[in-house]
Amino acid sequence: MKIGRYLVVFLFLMTLLITFGNRGVVDNYLMGKRLSQLKVDNDDLEKQNKELGGKILLLRSDPAYIESIARNELGMVKKGDVVYRVAK
Repeated sequence: MKIGRYLVVFLFLMTLLITFGNRGVVDNYLMGKRLSQLKVDNDDLEKQNKELGGKILLLRSDPAYIESIARNELGMVKKGDVVYRVAK
């Protein structure tokens, strides 16, 4: 009878260890969720990287794109442009 009790306790402890222990079922589930989130983040970063690569190519080779960036983001004007300042 004592061996049966020890066996039940041992099996119960092993079940707890397998379920909640390091690299157990719960840990495996949480790591799977984290892996899927990291894959989504990685895909987003790859998309941003491709967009930035396209902008780099435009900045190296397209004078019209460079001019639009200079005008819109840096506020530059070229000769002959009329600049209006609006007071707030």
